[in-house]
Amino acid sequence: KGKCPEDGWDESTIELFLHELAIMDSNNFLGNCGVGEREGRVVSGLVARRHYRLIHGIGRSGDISAVQPKAAGSSLLNKLTNSVVLDVIKLAGVRTVTSCFVVPMATGMSLTLCFLTLRHKRPKAKYIIWPRIDQKSCFKSMITAGFEPVVIENVLEGDELRTDLEAVEAKIKALGAENILCVHSTTSCFAPRVPDRLEELAVICANYDIPHIVNNAYGVQSSKCMHLIQQGARVGRIDAFVQSLDKNFMVPVGGAIIAGFNESFIQEISKMYPGRASASPSLDVLITLLSLGTSGYKKLLKERKEMFSYLSSELKKLADNHNERLLDTPHNPISLAMSLKNLDEANDAAVTQLGSMLFTRQVSGARVVPCGSVQTVNNYTFKGFMSHANDYPCAYLNAASAIGIKKQDVDVFLKRLDKCLKAFRKEAKQEKSVNEINDSNAATEQLED
Repeated sequence: KGKCPEDGWDESTIELFLHELAIMDSNNFLGNCGVGEREGRVVSGLVARRHYRLIHGIGRSGDISAVQPKAAGSSLLNKLTNSVVLDVIKLAGVRTVTSCFVVPMATGMSLTLCFLTLRHKRPKAKYIIWPRIDQKSCFKSMITAGFEPVVIENVLEGDELRTDLEAVEAKIKALGAENILCVHSTTSCFAPRVPDRLEELAVICANYDIPHIVNNAYGVQSSKCMHLIQQGARVGRIDAFVQSLDKNFMVPVGGAIIAGFNESFIQEISKMYPGRASASPSLDVLITLLSLGTSGYKKLLKERKEMFSYLSSELKKLADNHNERLLDTPHNPISLAMSLKNLDEANDAAVTQLGSMLFTRQVSGARVVPCGSVQTVNNYTFKGFMSHANDYPCAYLNAASAIGIKKQDVDVFLKRLDKCLKAFRKEAKQEKSVNEINDSNAATEQLED
């Protein structure tokens, strides 16, 4: 049926299935006589076993989705993977999605492929409207495709950074709709930035007849992010949304899913990919989804949501204990931020030092964001880089509850963060005591004089 099974398969069943696919490829035929330049020859048995002897990759020279006659098994693998992934995207919340394909590139390059496809539809266009998110790959995806990003600064609402819809519409009018390739919006992001106002952006895109590409990097794991995409497509225009395989399905880095609501446009994107492609990302995600089944994946999504609530409540307690606060970002369903105001005021270098301390204590993924850092990316200068705004009111620390996180991860992180913050407080007290003694000595000397 081309759907993800409800109950996961055991490993021996999956291996048997993959071996059956592999013997359909010509390089594994006993009497095969290959006289071409690409015959699926692999000199290392270890490499052959690592890929289950599925050596031909996917697609043909002109189309990544095309069937390769001498690689029937690999072609079937490709078709099945795309079908199973489509089923899981529907299950995750985008019910009306019609087409998708796995591409062996990470999210940034997959976005570039979408922009290059749109170039043929809108030859006059040179600008991409981009509500600011301080993440280099999504910014570079536009530069690499040869377009000029038009950065729309976010607006501060409480602690949250949200889409400035008025600025988006004003920029469209100023530049002219025909000169804009697309609006490039974002769902999953680091707090205090929250997902873009997708429904309103989709309506603007529909009104001005401008394509809309969504960076949904790690949004499949969030029912809220997927709901935003579903609603955006219902009330307005979303042409394609791109998500990472590793972040959403816990497989090695190297693949993404490009999905959309117009099958012919998604096929156009797949045809834009030049040549054949590695089957590894497709193989990895198919094995993973067959082993999990829909019940297993739903369980992971449920656990992630529970861990988000737990991380949120425990991080708030820790923040209160250190006279800081958990920033109020209810529209971000994955990432949290805790202020580091006292740390920042005590010492300019303390915030970045905290990041180093956490990393050396084997805490990965937590980001510390100081105030006022400036970074240049492809000749564009971003003030307050990493904070998604020129002047965010305070320094802060990020932590995320992503798919696969366990209670133990949260507990160990909080314990180590608490120790680091206590060390800073102790150091600050000692410094204060030294300063008081010095001030007292200076006052005594003045009296004696």
